[in-house]
Amino acid sequence: MAHPLSRYRLRLFSDFVRIALVPLLLFMLCFSVFNTRPTLPTAPLYLPFAFLCALARNFYSDFQHRRDATSRGARLPPQVIGRWPGNLDIFIKRRKAARSGYLAEYYRELFHEYHATTLNLKLLWIDMYISMDQEHIKYITATGFEHFWKGRLIKEMVEPFLGGGIFNRDDQEWKDHRSLARPFFSRDRVRDFELFEHYTNTTISIISSLSSVGKSVEIQDLLTRFTLDAASEALFGTELNSLRGALPVPGQTVRGRHEVVPSDQFNAFAQAFDGCQDVYMGRVTKGYFWPITQLTRDDMTPHVKVIEACVQPLVARSFQRKAERKSNGLGPEEKDVFLDHLADQTNDPKVIQDQLLNILLAGRDTTACLLTFIIYFMSLHPNIARRMRSEVLEQVGSGTPTFEDIKSLRYVRAVINETLRLFPPVPHNIRETRDQAVVFPRSDVTFDFGDNTPIYMPANTPIMFIRFLTHRNQALWGPDAEVFDPDRWLDSRLARFVDNPMMYTPFNAGPRVCIGQNYSLNQTTYFLVRLLQRFDSFSLAPECQPEGSIPPPEWKRGRGRQAIERIMPTSSVSTYVRGGLWVNFNAAAKGI
Repeated sequence: MAHPLSRYRLRLFSDFVRIALVPLLLFMLCFSVFNTRPTLPTAPLYLPFAFLCALARNFYSDFQHRRDATSRGARLPPQVIGRWPGNLDIFIKRRKAARSGYLAEYYRELFHEYHATTLNLKLLWIDMYISMDQEHIKYITATGFEHFWKGRLIKEMVEPFLGGGIFNRDDQEWKDHRSLARPFFSRDRVRDFELFEHYTNTTISIISSLSSVGKSVEIQDLLTRFTLDAASEALFGTELNSLRGALPVPGQTVRGRHEVVPSDQFNAFAQAFDGCQDVYMGRVTKGYFWPITQLTRDDMTPHVKVIEACVQPLVARSFQRKAERKSNGLGPEEKDVFLDHLADQTNDPKVIQDQLLNILLAGRDTTACLLTFIIYFMSLHPNIARRMRSEVLEQVGSGTPTFEDIKSLRYVRAVINETLRLFPPVPHNIRETRDQAVVFPRSDVTFDFGDNTPIYMPANTPIMFIRFLTHRNQALWGPDAEVFDPDRWLDSRLARFVDNPMMYTPFNAGPRVCIGQNYSLNQTTYFLVRLLQRFDSFSLAPECQPEGSIPPPEWKRGRGRQAIERIMPTSSVSTYVRGGLWVNFNAAAKGI
């Protein structure tokens, strides 16, 4: 039976009836006052009448919000004013910026234009808040956590894909799913490092093979295969072997963020996994009215069917193993595979499937994104790459890295932190107020002039908080906020973060902080150690980039990193490089 959240067409229809019914009754009432009946020639008058009713309802709602805010000693945030009715021009510009602009730059321009860190976009007369304010983000994710939830709209958008998993539920359901997953990720496991070693060796062998004959490597694609294969074995107990698939061709336009050729069922799984994320982000940019574009079809369904065809047999086999253990008188045991861990906790195959896909989403994309941008920065800053390699050789040498080695690499960790600051894997999140309005704490010091009255946010209103901009905020990080400088994590500048840790939230914060962050950081560091043991320098290969993936000339007139960027960062659910990242790898002269 379909979950209520998946019945988006019914929701749209019921909302339409609710919105249209009151104007229709008023329209009929107007005729009855004059003792007449509506006729066919008067029917077209209903549309402008309904529009005027909608405007009146909107104005009255704004009046109520303003009055309630004043009574609480608060105020509404600045409202973005477009040139077209309903801010339709803002809606269009926002979608265009998402397709071809620098990541989050359109939002930053709005914040600076209105001298505010929290705004109301008011798209098509519907409240839509955006924020880069560190104090407001802190309130949403931590100190005021109970006043916000994922919200019906966002969960509805991704329901076919993530179902009832940890990223798509709230309250007790979310707590139950988190409790199911936490034990598996709450410890460092030797098995994790064994998987890291196996798939790291395979990945670096591919890099070595290509670089030895003077070929460049599309490293984003390769790293996505690396994290997918490692995560799938840890989660499913199955080797997907996407690393064995055909590799991208230089200059070839990719279909999406990655170019995993669907040569078999599991590589088709990788494509479908990306496809679900792309459909989801398309729905996010359309907002409340996204179902209008999906009335006759659900673009996510074909991708979900491919995913289910791969996952459901794995879940069935896990239940079979559980039954065999039970028949042999054996109870649950500590598991190296997340699927078997879940099978010991629940008998519901849908719960298991949803959990697997939710955790895979985080386990694959977070680490692939992080490693991609680290290699990008190592290519731009050879001195930083040399310093990283020097530390690796000094602390680890040519051996296999251990837990203790990972912890000893202070500069490598500083590079990781700095990359997460400038390119957080999840650049923004969306939450929604519950059935009660909230008043935020006073804004941060970004615009320390003018009115700093606390911001009021109505009930049942979505807000997108953009950590990508918070992490680059000069008021928080200093005038060099957009400079890639790992030393800020080692020198006196670290005090900024120590005194104010909520200005850096690459793995979210509060009760929903990522439970797999240690796994991701360990995997990232392990891969970097092995990579730096084999290669001593890296450089970009722009001649291999496909058309449309090189920053356009007008970016050089932009502010901050946009003016100097050599790639086009963008995002779906996670951050990635448009068209991939082509890199030249130079093997160390002596090798290890």
